[in-house]
Amino acid sequence: MTKPKIMMVSGAVIILTLFLFPLWNITLEAPQYPTPLGMDIYIYKFADTHPHDIKNINLMNHYVGMQEIPETIPEFKIFPIVIIFMALTGVLIGFFKNYKWYLGWFIIMSVLACTGIYDFYLWEYEYGHNLDPKAILKFTNPDGSVMGFQPPLLGSEDILNFRVHSYPQLGAFFLGAGILLCLFAYITSKKNQKNTLLS
Repeated sequence: MTKPKIMMVSGAVIILTLFLFPLWNITLEAPQYPTPLGMDIYIYKFADTHPHDIKNINLMNHYVGMQEIPETIPEFKIFPIVIIFMALTGVLIGFFKNYKWYLGWFIIMSVLACTGIYDFYLWEYEYGHNLDPKAILKFTNPDGSVMGFQPPLLGSEDILNFRVHSYPQLGAFFLGAGILLCLFAYITSKKNQKNTLLS
């Protein structure tokens, strides 16, 4: 088995680590919470960073009219199927197809990853802006519009008296590594092909 094929198969298999490690984490720091509240986001579930974090976040968000973080969302059924399909496809391409297919897999997987990030942004926006008008506490912006509580997509941001952090986790890094490994498989294989033709 050639080195590019090993890289292609390995890259496709690596993305399956998304079932083991969280993709993203959102953490809320505030003086009244000595231990920050956090939520890990996997491709198939939300999970507490510490015991009862999501329950406490929901209780806190209730006062400003934010929706509860649901136990599941449609993406948790779709994403695992997509990842398994792409992993299997990548392995089959690695074993049976030439290097041009590696590039196709890389492009499709990159588009899917970007789509997932955009979907995450839309979910955050809906979560932070679709507020209950009957909320106990209401906050407005300087222009009089209703204040939103959308967490940042990436980075840290102050929301009222909370410092909110939103960063990728180990699953996202493995996903990126798997995608890049398949790109390197394409580049290496193409280079080998060119050298073979010149020799």
